[in-house]
Amino acid sequence: MSIITVWAPARPNIGEYPEITEAAKAFNLQQRAVKVDVHFSSVWRYDEMVRNAAMGNRLPCVISLDGPLLSSYVWSGYLQALDPFVPKALLNDLLPSIIKQGTYNGRLYSLAQTDSGLGLWGNRRLLRAAGVRVATLEAPWSLAEFEQALQRLTALEDVDYAINFSIYYVRSEFSAYAFSPILQGFGGDLIDRSDFQSAKGVLDGPASVEAMKRFQQWFRKGWSKPVVDRADDFERGRVALSWTGHWRYKPYRKALGDDLVLMPLPDFGHGIKTGMGNWSWAISSTCKEPAAAWAFIAHLMSREEIRRMADASASVPARRSVPARTLLYGPNGPLRMFALQHAAGLGVPRPATPAYVTISPVFAKAVSAIVNGGDVQVELSKAAEIIDADIARNLGYRP
Repeated sequence: MSIITVWAPARPNIGEYPEITEAAKAFNLQQRAVKVDVHFSSVWRYDEMVRNAAMGNRLPCVISLDGPLLSSYVWSGYLQALDPFVPKALLNDLLPSIIKQGTYNGRLYSLAQTDSGLGLWGNRRLLRAAGVRVATLEAPWSLAEFEQALQRLTALEDVDYAINFSIYYVRSEFSAYAFSPILQGFGGDLIDRSDFQSAKGVLDGPASVEAMKRFQQWFRKGWSKPVVDRADDFERGRVALSWTGHWRYKPYRKALGDDLVLMPLPDFGHGIKTGMGNWSWAISSTCKEPAAAWAFIAHLMSREEIRRMADASASVPARRSVPARTLLYGPNGPLRMFALQHAAGLGVPRPATPAYVTISPVFAKAVSAIVNGGDVQVELSKAAEIIDADIARNLGYRP
């Protein structure tokens, strides 16, 4: 019997711990060739733990990793490709976003059971009171309609401000995930994706600067506020809109009931752009039994395991054949829009470059400064300079 060690970032009764634990138990019971031994760690120190283990040649066979870190892990030599193991039938059933996230330099290195969903949550009662229509994927709000909605909603007597951008997350990975779609919606981006060699002229180019100037204006006009001392303004009816992800569905539904409505992000001129990416599974480069490691990942990617994870976490099922089997993503499911936008290829992956480990924190710092009134051009140019210096220092992160 092969014994395969698995690392995952979770703790008992928090996050995805119960689902991963049950999946491992089921896998161990249904066959005798491979036994998996799952070890959990706090998500906040998980990346550091993986990198330290890699330096000491102590990586387990299977690791869970945050999607945007894939490029860095592959470039550093931590992972081996999954291409020899993944059957064509599974590949054809995966959402485009799952394949995009798991691919680096043309090879597939990781698979996620679910993807994330980013959208615009609304309070139907307040939208109706302000005379604001519910946006759809077929008819999203334009920039003008979005700003008109913010103005009308802020004017309601019992609304403090129109939209919550979850600024309490702003110095984290959330900024690159949730706010880079604003850049992309205006025609900008975090980096030049043609070769991932420079952020100069893109992150601080005219389109990105215009995007973040509008973002800053939404705060200056009082349509949003940089609230950091509480996270329940939407649930309490203080705001009418919330720009955030699938993980807020359950508390939002509990607070608003049938008044909760899910809408796509606006089309700022270059089509709907939305965030994507989630934790995924990979095989380490030092694993001596990759076929056994793949057997467990294949189990996790089964329709039943994906359905169970999606129902528990409210995240988007990774396989096209699964949503119809779920309560949240089925034909009349309240979160179906998240699955439809990924199936349509509207998700934009965070840059597939090892430099992303620098891009994310420096962009987050720039967003924080912009929200607090900083000069948009100056802040984005500083961020671009830091990113380009990191790329130059690492000789372009060439393979």
